[in-house]
Amino acid sequence: MPETTVNSGDKGAQADDRVASIPDWVDPRPWLPMAHHATADDVERALCAVSPDENTLAALLSPVAAASFMEHMARKAQMLTREHFGRTIGLYVPLYLSDYCCNGCVYCGFAADRHQQRRCLTPGEIRSELAAIEREGFEEILLLTGERMPQADFAYLRAAVAEAARRFHLVTIEVFPMTTDEYRQLAAAGCTGVSIYQETYDPARYLELHRWGPKRDYTNRLATPGRALAGGLRTAGLGALLGLNDPQFEMLALYRHARHLQRTYWQAGVALAFPRIRPQAGNWQPPNPVGERALLQILLAFRIVCPDMPLNLSTRERPGFRDGVAGLAVNKMSIGSRTTVGGYAQDAENGIGQFVISDDREIDAFLAALSGKGLQPVFKNSESVYRNAS
Repeated sequence: MPETTVNSGDKGAQADDRVASIPDWVDPRPWLPMAHHATADDVERALCAVSPDENTLAALLSPVAAASFMEHMARKAQMLTREHFGRTIGLYVPLYLSDYCCNGCVYCGFAADRHQQRRCLTPGEIRSELAAIEREGFEEILLLTGERMPQADFAYLRAAVAEAARRFHLVTIEVFPMTTDEYRQLAAAGCTGVSIYQETYDPARYLELHRWGPKRDYTNRLATPGRALAGGLRTAGLGALLGLNDPQFEMLALYRHARHLQRTYWQAGVALAFPRIRPQAGNWQPPNPVGERALLQILLAFRIVCPDMPLNLSTRERPGFRDGVAGLAVNKMSIGSRTTVGGYAQDAENGIGQFVISDDREIDAFLAALSGKGLQPVFKNSESVYRNAS
């Protein structure tokens, strides 16, 4: 298969080059002074807060919290995790359907200017991959693509969702933004949820990082989870890509985004993920790297302020770290992941994935690690029962 690079002069619809305005409902700037300069008294008040809010999260993300309160935060986070999720860890598997993309994201291995073979699963290959994953016992799958392309357009995605829904109780997608009507059609085909990460909530930084393509439109992407929920999907997964910008800015904005969706679509579920930049084709280096201790602080802080919200950590992180936070703050994880197109039914033809995974353990090894901590892996949750009954 020849290498494929999207023509640099035709990389999809171009968004306005003007910097967008950050909406008031997501703007984190009023709470940044607390995040950067909280005192020990501020953190103690945050740990005792009955109704956590932006001030609570800001204090828990502060340098003084990292220096002196991590053990306190860990104890409270674990107590809240067990109170709301018991000792369970929900498991899912990602399946990349296509790596064709016309966007120019500087941090992504699928960006249009990466010189690599491109691939899109055929309908028969999709069925084979789904069958291979189903045989492992999973009942939740995440389907992924690059940007909307002729090789993987809406009709292709809808057909893939319908095929997956025949085998899995929960079918979520992490793909290109769509209209409300398109999300409504996906819901009818069996799609239960969407994950779409804003990457960075800073409009100026967003424009710098997304050099061309439909994804360059900050405002459209920010509105996408709302359109998905308005279209009938039951869950929306949010996240910011850690390493692109000031993590305190990003995490406060992420929190505000989640609360906005909860207020607006109170009947839907909102989940959060905390991906960090990993090595990728192009070898782009993040300007604001987030270390493991900082990531741990973020996870603990979010569990304290969002006690009943699912928190997800992927195989981007190394095994020891994932084992440590499982049941402490995190209650959902991917497992046995491939970031190449396909790769479950047979080895992927294209060995270049979207990024390099860090936890490459086989499923049995990961399950043994969870059991060793007294945690129970869950391959299915009650939402599927609700969907089947509706």
